[in-house]
Amino acid sequence: MTPDTATGMALGPAIEGFALGAALIIAIGAQNAFVLRQGLIRAHVLPIVAFCALADAALIVAGALGLGSLISGHERVLGVVSLAGAGFLVTYGMMAARRAWKPGQLLPSEAPAAPLLRTLATVAAVTLLNPHVYLDTVVLLGSISGRHPMPDRLWFVGGAALASITWFSALGYGARLLVPVFRRPAAWRVLDGIIALVMWLIGAKLIADGIRLLG
Repeated sequence: MTPDTATGMALGPAIEGFALGAALIIAIGAQNAFVLRQGLIRAHVLPIVAFCALADAALIVAGALGLGSLISGHERVLGVVSLAGAGFLVTYGMMAARRAWKPGQLLPSEAPAAPLLRTLATVAAVTLLNPHVYLDTVVLLGSISGRHPMPDRLWFVGGAALASITWFSALGYGARLLVPVFRRPAAWRVLDGIIALVMWLIGAKLIADGIRLLG
């Protein structure tokens, strides 16, 4: 086998991992909404992007190592996590709704930023208290990666992790392109209203999931 042939064979699993990883994370969700808002106010963007990308990568690796089968076999644990995540998302949605109703500082450059540790705690809760992140990364991507022998499995995992890094970097740093739009108070009202709605919808689904899994 020539080096070019080996490289071509490795790129197949990497591209598959990138495409599947992108398909799972590029959607309107609690985590993406939070990253977008932080990007707009330009607050702690690098730590947030790094946390989201590293968390995804760690969960994908865990799935590739076989953690997916362990998680899928413990529905009651997922049920508890679902209800805890629902409580957090409903609360965060109420905070977003309050901002939409009575917005404070509206210019992105002037918007108040929470301390770094509090911001990281919030993004950690948004990320890790949503059981669907485990189903997407650990169970789904982990099980698909298991179809590939080593070292192709590592290429698949690398591709999926690269998709996460690419998306969150684009979302966090690309948000500043929307700053002219968000110089208008109405734009902030719409964004925070959408964030509140997304948080509540996901929270309602998590409550239903939690009751089902614990029942």
